[in-house]
Amino acid sequence: MSTAAYKEKGSRFLAFAFPVSNEEIIKEHLQNLKQKYYDATHRCFAWMLGLDENNYRINDDGEPSGTAGKPILGQIKSHEVTNILIVVVRYFGGTKLGTSGLIHAYKTAAAEALTNAKIIEKTVNIFYEISFDYKVLNDVMRIIKEENPKIINQKLDLNCYLKFYIRMSKSETILNKLKKIETLVIK
Repeated sequence: MSTAAYKEKGSRFLAFAFPVSNEEIIKEHLQNLKQKYYDATHRCFAWMLGLDENNYRINDDGEPSGTAGKPILGQIKSHEVTNILIVVVRYFGGTKLGTSGLIHAYKTAAAEALTNAKIIEKTVNIFYEISFDYKVLNDVMRIIKEENPKIINQKLDLNCYLKFYIRMSKSETILNKLKKIETLVIK
């Protein structure tokens, strides 16, 4: 979790960024912040799960539509992160900020929380199992050496077997090369 604080015309904005893996964890964080900051004027948030940017939610929590959740989600997208929940808690300071002021404040608070966060980069891997005759072992191993997948298990005998994984971005390349080898079966 990372935090940030931002002040604008007397209003205080407290931002919290949480790594999350599912909606249940998101609900827990939201409930905990609602209890902890029960006296706050607003608790606006945005979250995103997965790689396709289609699994997300935003909430303005009483702020004018599009002035809180959207700017928070915009920061998630512009920082190219996922599996994250950002909540910005607002304590009203007595002066209305207007639409552009609210957008700027929520955007800035979310950006600072992301700047303070330790971003963990993970790769998306594809797993393959292949079996082939010993006579094509050299061809297979040449491709394995070129593409450098992580080998999990292997059996090099009359009937050979290899289990490995490779980054999704490189999976099509290795798959196309392996398909050209006779007697090779990909699972």
